[in-house]
Amino acid sequence: MNKLVNILLVLFLAGTAPILAQTDAKERLVVPLSDPGKPGMLEVNLINGFIHVVGASGKDVVIEATSGSRLSGRSNGDRSGADGMRRIPTGNSLDLMAEERNNRVRVSGNSHHKAIDLTIRVPQRCSLKLHTVNNGDITVENVDGELEINNVNGPITLTNISGSAVAHTVNGELKASFREVGANAPMAFSTLNGRVDVTFPASMKANVKLKSDMGEVFSDFDIDVEKSQPKATRTSQGGMYRVSVEDWVYGKINNGGPEVMMKNMHGNIYVRKAK
Repeated sequence: MNKLVNILLVLFLAGTAPILAQTDAKERLVVPLSDPGKPGMLEVNLINGFIHVVGASGKDVVIEATSGSRLSGRSNGDRSGADGMRRIPTGNSLDLMAEERNNRVRVSGNSHHKAIDLTIRVPQRCSLKLHTVNNGDITVENVDGELEINNVNGPITLTNISGSAVAHTVNGELKASFREVGANAPMAFSTLNGRVDVTFPASMKANVKLKSDMGEVFSDFDIDVEKSQPKATRTSQGGMYRVSVEDWVYGKINNGGPEVMMKNMHGNIYVRKAK
């Protein structure tokens, strides 16, 4: 039997325990999976706020939400005007929805005026589809699955992950470190403003496609660059070598495999080999 959990978190501070901050609403929600023996899928869409996802040993998806932390670089308790007056919050609520069906958990927040910051614990075998626009970073730790990560105004950090990833941000650094990579899954990493820095296992096999419009590409893998492409030249930067990036650079790592694309407009690209 499929389970359906459709919960609208509208939290009013009146009458609640005093453990809630005076200017921030906080809530913890546990969402059971329909079949905890199988991998899960988490989808999160925010307009304002950060998303932190951590793989854990439990079987449920545990969502911890905090409201209103950092719009325009200020907290709710710091909305001072030029005359020294402070805005009084008219309500502390989290406009957040969580829905579960067939091991797929969807979380969305529709607040345009207040950030919703999420820390979510998921089973380690869990694919992710995460998206936020303003006032927050996206971080993922210790998760095994297919990751689709999109940010607009903030960095992306993926740590100790397994599987595959497609990650893109506009304004922010993109950093990822893989414990293991999927055997046949193509991957892509890109940003417009920031550094792309990805660490793979030494045994990874890949066909790489690399380009930085206003930066350089560095790697400590022995990339077999196609002869028709610009040649790689060694530098003294910790044994890594620099690749000329007048156009797309195509090459192979460990005789080739699934495609890995990395693109940057303003910043360097680092393709690292795990030590």
